[in-house]
Amino acid sequence: MPSVSRFFPLGLIAWLATATIFVSAGEPEKLLRLERSLDTMGTTYTVTLYGTDQYRLDSAIDDAFDEAKRLDDLLSNYRPESEWSRVNRGAYNAPVPVSAELYDLLDRCLDYSRRSEGAFDITVGPLMKIWGFYKNTERIPHQAEIRSALDRIGYQHIHLDPKAHTVRFDAPVDIDPGGIGKGYAVDRMADILRRDGVTSGLISAGRSSIYAIGAPPSESRGWHILLPNPRDPRKTVWEIYLKNESMSTSGTTEKFFVAGGKTYSHLMDPRTGNPVQGMLAVSVVAPKTLDSEAWTKPYFVLGREWATRHKPKEFQVFLCEDRTEIACVSLP
Repeated sequence: MPSVSRFFPLGLIAWLATATIFVSAGEPEKLLRLERSLDTMGTTYTVTLYGTDQYRLDSAIDDAFDEAKRLDDLLSNYRPESEWSRVNRGAYNAPVPVSAELYDLLDRCLDYSRRSEGAFDITVGPLMKIWGFYKNTERIPHQAEIRSALDRIGYQHIHLDPKAHTVRFDAPVDIDPGGIGKGYAVDRMADILRRDGVTSGLISAGRSSIYAIGAPPSESRGWHILLPNPRDPRKTVWEIYLKNESMSTSGTTEKFFVAGGKTYSHLMDPRTGNPVQGMLAVSVVAPKTLDSEAWTKPYFVLGREWATRHKPKEFQVFLCEDRTEIACVSLP
């Protein structure tokens, strides 16, 4: 019987299959399903592949995981020896030379910030800290703390020199890879798997970002994705088929706390210093995971009308707004 593959971004992950038999016009050929996971970059990466050669599948996953570990060495802000940490330590004092890879990634981040009117900002870390989302010590900070944190964030303080390939800060800011690191890693892993001959596979980073290579043997339309109702995960809001594209989801159920009867999530508006209100979940389908992961934040912060006016034609955007009666819409 053909296998079924489903992904639940804000809750469960279930691929309902094991190794199976694919029958073609001739002798039956054994089609293998291989799934492995790796903990790195602060999340769990899971790769599921279909193919006929177990050695090649295993080798491809090894190569993809090696790439994820390399990126942890490059992008981690917890590893003092990483290139990312070196930029944070030195860029306020003097321009810091960086690799072409990191320079290009930071350039993309600044482009996201400009195009999103500051709703995406990789310097948002101080806000996450005062609200307690870094160490699970959630609390409502005083307004003076929020004002102080806002003085230490702002993508406008990051300056790139394209000739010297350097990064400089004109204020004591820190950059945080949390909004783009997983998406970038998933894209690189997909490139590695394709290079190794994979034609059917799914890569997931935690519960928030996935990339689909080709389609599973059971469904030529692509990998079957279920988007749950944020208020009742037992109910499905949308069903999607992903094929050679990505999907990322941001939602209030990932990290949050309740105080005074009000829910505060980890999704911050960098312009106000407060958690976003009025939105429950945003999912973005895009050709690249870096894009889908980055753009869930501005669409979450800026809402339906802004997203409708500014989303690229090739994107699919699904929003669930926090109203008395939950409003889930798919943008045209």
